Amino acid sequence: QREPEPPRKEQLSVRKLRVVLFALCSSPEQAARHFRSPPRRIRRWLRRCQALQDERPELPEGKYLSLEAEEKLAEWVLTQREQQLPVNEETLFQKATKIGRALEGGFQISYEWAVRFMLRHHLSTHTRRGVAHPLPKEIQGNAGAFIEFVQRQIHAQELPPAMIAAVDEISLFLDAEVLGSDERKESALQTVGNGEPWCELVLTLLADGGVLPALVISRGRPPCPTTLPKSILLESKESGCGDDEIMELWAARVWRKHTECRGGASKGMLVLDCHRTHLSEEVLAVLSAAGALPAVIPAGCSSRTQPLDVCVKRSLKNFLHKKWRERARDLADSDSSALLQLLLGWLGEALEVLGNCPELIRKSFLVASVLPGPAGDSGSPRRNGDEQEELIAAMEERLKIAKTRESSPEFPENDDPEADPEILHRLFEGESEAESFYGFEEADLELMEI
Repeated sequence: QREPEPPRKEQLSVRKLRVVLFALCSSPEQAARHFRSPPRRIRRWLRRCQALQDERPELPEGKYLSLEAEEKLAEWVLTQREQQLPVNEETLFQKATKIGRALEGGFQISYEWAVRFMLRHHLSTHTRRGVAHPLPKEIQGNAGAFIEFVQRQIHAQELPPAMIAAVDEISLFLDAEVLGSDERKESALQTVGNGEPWCELVLTLLADGGVLPALVISRGRPPCPTTLPKSILLESKESGCGDDEIMELWAARVWRKHTECRGGASKGMLVLDCHRTHLSEEVLAVLSAAGALPAVIPAGCSSRTQPLDVCVKRSLKNFLHKKWRERARDLADSDSSALLQLLLGWLGEALEVLGNCPELIRKSFLVASVLPGPAGDSGSPRRNGDEQEELIAAMEERLKIAKTRESSPEFPENDDPEADPEILHRLFEGESEAESFYGFEEADLELMEI
């Protein structure tokens, strides 16, 4: 009788787990640039971690957060992302430690735990099936109640699809120091940040497939002279605009114009998140005066119930990042006004594409369950996940940022011809290391090449 084979050392090294965590918090492409490693290699590690999580979902021995505490941490990740605030190694470990302080004997931080946590709660930013994944228990219930409320109001108020809008902002942050440096100029434009944004885009989609003009709020003087695409309304102020002022401008310049074009239609619904003071008394009064009922998405639920989150926002962000990377090397000496002119051109290009995709936008409202399906139901999570995956692929293709056929819906292998399991077996053989704790110096965790 043959001896059983010894168990393989399947866990990745601390260095590689750190890269995987970075990729889960941002993207494999950003991790590749940060750690100067090929994206295909990082995707291999991602798929390996996912396979290990599927095979052994239980936590390794140690003092970890309870399921209830993990759910609180997952809620925090989701709400941070809704507000475009950083979720990275530092902020995640800080928040986890704060939540874990109540654990007797202390909370054991490790990269393996962090990667498993992100995978267990489906928190990778590049998932293409977000609507199919369960939310943390408490906010899952909130999402269901919101969907029920929205569908009931649409039916009761007899709202036409052209008067049901999804509204959301994308904040863009420009790091002048990085832009002026010799390296990493591609990272100067970000959609996540803590400070004041360089400019904000307010996007509006309609349930009938329409796209209303985007309102762009910029700091500093406007580009002059400039010819704006018809799809863009620009508001420039040296000090920027407050959150209330942004929504007031949007109501006056976008929504009122839309209702006037429809003969002064009196009723409408706006699906928007609960952040950025959408709920201030001033904003509510302005929206009410404009004949719009705010349908406010509960905190943490946007990935499931905001039509803009289904495929448009992520595709638009990727499009702008792609355009920026193509030009970043030439932009170091450009002033803010010239950079804004470039951005407006790219945004106009993307909005023209969106305007020609009414069927994708209509489906986004169905997949987000804002509108019930043809049979009167909201579709199963799996079916909605399939639809979302198809929508993202179609939108990326239209915006010319589509990747080649993916070998995994979560962690695509789009630039590596090697798919031999034996190669993968050799790749991961013997890469186990003792668990690490947060606090290593950058040099200690320098990525090892294979």
